[in-house]
Amino acid sequence: MEGRLVTVFGGSGFLGRYVVQRLADRGDRIRSAGRRPQEALFLKPLGEVGQIHTVQANIRDDASVERAIADADAVVNLVGILAETGKQKFAALQGEGAGRIARLAKQHGVKALVQMSAIGADADSPAAYARSKARGEALVREHFPEATILRPSIVFGPEDDFFNRFAKMARMAPALPLISGQSRFQPVYVGDVADAVRAALEPDSPARGKTYELGGPRTYTFEELLKLMLKEIMIKRPLVSIPMPIAKLQAQVLQFLPNPPLTPDQLKMLARDNVVADDAATLEDLGITPTPLEAILGEYLEHYRPRGQFAKPSAH
Repeated sequence: MEGRLVTVFGGSGFLGRYVVQRLADRGDRIRSAGRRPQEALFLKPLGEVGQIHTVQANIRDDASVERAIADADAVVNLVGILAETGKQKFAALQGEGAGRIARLAKQHGVKALVQMSAIGADADSPAAYARSKARGEALVREHFPEATILRPSIVFGPEDDFFNRFAKMARMAPALPLISGQSRFQPVYVGDVADAVRAALEPDSPARGKTYELGGPRTYTFEELLKLMLKEIMIKRPLVSIPMPIAKLQAQVLQFLPNPPLTPDQLKMLARDNVVADDAATLEDLGITPTPLEAILGEYLEHYRPRGQFAKPSAH
């Protein structure tokens, strides 16, 4: 298989599988690097025989990162976490880890680098998640100035952790909690984000050295997103507003669960709008038309409906 060799850190994640698919479609050879390469074997059928490989890599370790990027023409860093567990800390992964990848990529002659950040990345944010994303951006710019930085809002798609989580909750719980219900979000389709990565890696791409904020065609409040999800799954549930002091107490307890539904840091993020800035470069600047949320959501939430795929929601 001819074509560029692209190392994708975090290739087995929700976004990663779409990025790998897009790069395979354009003929690239892909090396998916992650802590548990055996969990990424499902990626191999996305390309031709021998086109996609999986390797072990820990972005907290120089030698591990160097092995993963050896001989690569381009690197994509998609590594990110929503909650800290064990040694998986925001600062180590989203901050120092991003900087390590950029530094070693430059040293090894990598020609292009795409760093996945997030809208809200801010060195002065009250949320550790956002501060670590900002730290990662700064280190990437320091070590690899021509890198492309992509900042998506909430990413939605069949395997997402947002709409699927609340849809599961709606099937079991008598009501849904509403926290910071008026905070605004601009959900972006996972396929559009993957297309942005591919566009940034095109030869002589104008995206080199630039930062893009990625959002869908419209904004929603948190309350509107939950109501839209309930409409798609055809389940009626009241939305119960949770006062912030009570939400903070709940988050203090829930953060210790293996896969916490809410943490104190996430509460701080929820309290802020997560939308594309007026002066930001966007998907359209990369030649990508944003996909409406309503065009995709029902396709992957239909199995949550009381009658599954045989039930059809009313027209929007």
